[in-house]
Amino acid sequence: MSKELNVPAETGLHSAPSYTLQEILQQPLLWPDTVESVRSAAEQIQLPVKLQLARVLLTGAGTSAYAASAVASAWPRALAVPTTDLLVDAERYLLEVDTVISLARSGDSPESVAVVERIRALRPDIPQLAIVCNEDGGLSHAGLDGLIVLDPRTNDHSLVMTSAFSNLVLAGLALAQPDAVTAKVNEFSKRAIALLPGIDQACQRAATRTRDRIVVLSSSPSLGWAREAGLKTLEMTAGNFPVITETYLGLRHGPMSFVKPDTLVLCLLSADPVRRLYEADLIHELRSKKIGYLIGITDPADSQGLFDEVIPAIAPRENDALRTPYEIVGPQLLGYYLSLRIGLNPDNPSPAGVINRVVQGVRIHPAGLCESVSSSR
Repeated sequence: MSKELNVPAETGLHSAPSYTLQEILQQPLLWPDTVESVRSAAEQIQLPVKLQLARVLLTGAGTSAYAASAVASAWPRALAVPTTDLLVDAERYLLEVDTVISLARSGDSPESVAVVERIRALRPDIPQLAIVCNEDGGLSHAGLDGLIVLDPRTNDHSLVMTSAFSNLVLAGLALAQPDAVTAKVNEFSKRAIALLPGIDQACQRAATRTRDRIVVLSSSPSLGWAREAGLKTLEMTAGNFPVITETYLGLRHGPMSFVKPDTLVLCLLSADPVRRLYEADLIHELRSKKIGYLIGITDPADSQGLFDEVIPAIAPRENDALRTPYEIVGPQLLGYYLSLRIGLNPDNPSPAGVINRVVQGVRIHPAGLCESVSSSR
């Protein structure tokens, strides 16, 4: 497959000086290489044997934490714990864990290396691995038991993670379900390239229609997708559009009060027929209450008139737990166009420095200090 990517003219932004747009649109070209390189690297360090029947803990911070969650949903016996939780409560989460896998774009977040050191101090018997986009980051030099480095193009220049997210998820899935992922990645890559103009146009229309707030809905296997989808619009608009993420069934239990007539409700429709029945029931209920501008990520031929706008799905019939790296493209483009609409630069949508490409302001406190204070009481 060609390694050159031309931004589709249909975006109207093919000459815009934007890392973010290029990094979103390049993703389908990178997916097959990611799967191939991960499987090759895994064989070299004998991961298939080491991970067989292992209790795996996947971790990362922010977007990487949502990537870990997406991978864990497809990995029997795996769990996902953000580094931001693991750092301060490691003893609790390490019970019965056999292997820890960290996911990171830069690998330079303060928690990334600190978690490795904390686990090593508590449980030196646990092998620690990492999948990173940056070969030169702190995590890459933390003395891990195994390291998989992705294509440098996944190390996004933009403040927001786009290529990094989908490829980190896909890399983790290639460890969790190597045969299933390998069988479909080329098909979904080609389908994504073909669908990108339509996805782009639908996201532009949705961004124009968005008024004040956003709800992102998915069923439980795709919660990592939903949280990342919500985070993308939040980050790229500097919080100008309040966002909540929920499951379809969970929305009724209080969060539906957030939905107003003009609220954009972004719905990922499940590939599972039973889940879809529950999802359709909730969508019909929103319709009957006349709340929400409903946007579905699904096959347009299967939308059944449920939505005001449809974003074409890249993998509409794939196992829900394997769809996240593909279906995140739409929410990324939606966030991008919302950012432009309110006059922000999507490459750096936080010019005041409220958030940064690599998190700042985290002090790592010695774990022994807490233990000595506790024992002195």
